[in-house]
Amino acid sequence: MWQTIKNLWFQDPSAKPILINDTAVRIRAGMLLAIPIYMGFTLWSARFGGHWIVDGDTIHDTLDTDWDGHIIYSANVIRRTWDYTIQTYVLFYGLFEMIAGMFVWTSRLSPTILLSSFLARKQHALWKPLTPKRYAWSLGAFMIALCLIFFNPSTFADWVNAIAGRTLLPDTSQYLSYWIPSLVFVCVAFMWLEAVLGFCVGCKIHWLLVKLGVHKEECLACNNIDWDEIARRKAEQAGNG
Repeated sequence: MWQTIKNLWFQDPSAKPILINDTAVRIRAGMLLAIPIYMGFTLWSARFGGHWIVDGDTIHDTLDTDWDGHIIYSANVIRRTWDYTIQTYVLFYGLFEMIAGMFVWTSRLSPTILLSSFLARKQHALWKPLTPKRYAWSLGAFMIALCLIFFNPSTFADWVNAIAGRTLLPDTSQYLSYWIPSLVFVCVAFMWLEAVLGFCVGCKIHWLLVKLGVHKEECLACNNIDWDEIARRKAEQAGNG
């Protein structure tokens, strides 16, 4: 347990390159999958849920019917307004988790990293470099940030306009495209691929950038390196020395 708290999912937090346990990464992806699923239900409710709130105490028969013979009732109804305060907090937490996984010191602030490392402690460790995973989490952070702005357009517009000293964004209307919330379902797909199939979309982006020469470093995750064997040899050399 102490070793888990000390190293979390890192093989050696001070080593270069930094390697993390992909088994724990997949467990964590399964945990965080709850966030886009929750946001998906929110969008479903907003799109297909009731848009009117009816005061049941005011419903009464008008003693009249329409042309089809349907009884006409009268009631006080108000247009439903949506409060995304809880969803905003959930998205901010998701953004924190995406950023926390990118660096060693911030990883120690993440409850899901600690829990996933603990759950994976007795399973076979699959050591993968951290750098490709940063692309995956950066992609997730970008989509979460867009969703945050979509659900809080006025607040974000006020911040931008205050910083700029002039009106750059309207603070009374939605200026983002309505396809933005669909990114929630993209997040569900990406995290499901990571948690269930071990397929990391961000890692593939890193691999492509290496192939294109954008990154000069090699893609260590593509070389099928046996890090356990390397660690064993180093331990043997240290013992012989």
